[in-house]
Amino acid sequence: MATNNTGKKLFIKRIIQLLVSIGGFAYIFYRIPLNEVINNWNVSMTPWIIAMLIAATLVMVIQANRWKGLSVQGPEIPFKTYYAYTAMGYFFNNLLPTGFGGDAVKSLAFGKKFNQTSQSVSAVLLARIQGLLAMFLCFFIALPFALNKAEIPLVYTVTMTAALLACMVFILLCLFSDKFPIPHFVTDKLTFIPKMQKSLSIYRLYKKQLLLSSLDSLWIQLLTLFIAFSYFKAVGVDIDISILVVFTSITTVVSMLPISLNGIGVREGIQVALFTGILGIPAPVVLAAGLLGYIPLLFQAAQGAIVLIARKK
Repeated sequence: MATNNTGKKLFIKRIIQLLVSIGGFAYIFYRIPLNEVINNWNVSMTPWIIAMLIAATLVMVIQANRWKGLSVQGPEIPFKTYYAYTAMGYFFNNLLPTGFGGDAVKSLAFGKKFNQTSQSVSAVLLARIQGLLAMFLCFFIALPFALNKAEIPLVYTVTMTAALLACMVFILLCLFSDKFPIPHFVTDKLTFIPKMQKSLSIYRLYKKQLLLSSLDSLWIQLLTLFIAFSYFKAVGVDIDISILVVFTSITTVVSMLPISLNGIGVREGIQVALFTGILGIPAPVVLAAGLLGYIPLLFQAAQGAIVLIARKK
């Protein structure tokens, strides 16, 4: 009965998230006519779209390399396997809320196949946190320059600061999780917790791997920013790099809130609020640029679909 209730609650939550995404898009296109958005797309965008696809592929390559580097125990597994599971994660990221669903699927599937579930989950978890920390690093480096060129409401800076602190606390809790005793009545029911504590805390002994994976995370963040730069250039908009870094980071954090399906509908709303409301860029242009950002995501998800089809065969 408890399982049925949980399933119903999860189903209702997904329906609400779907409605938020649909409602977000409906409201945006009610305010911004679709034909005005489409008018910003033309054949001249092609070089920038190709550049986005190349950058998206490099992101996946570096993510797979970061995951492989963090797999400090167990058998040696080929790089192509990590890449395949990374692609599969992107497929599910576009189906599950918050953008974290794919991480869970790929890490659990990989762990079950190679009998190292706790390390697989730990590695993917740390990689995700390192990615967020790299984003925050870029944000706070760019913020002083952006504030000199635009009036950015304080609420955004406060939100990003709170998110950064939460992220830092979380990664410390992960690395030193073995220092926090868990009551037996909890571990008896959730037997995976001690395994996760051991898998996470062992990274304190692998400082080099943590450093290299942090550098990989920084490269991924820079490529992600290049993709954002490319889709604005594709519609003929030149944006100051510092402002682009700040606004893209804010959009990412807000899109992670589990109120819609993978941020769809919310992402577009916050982009228009920032780039149009603060910079004065016409809303149809901002929306046209933002929608181009789905092209590399679909390209990555398509690779994941190919992996799933191949696994089925």
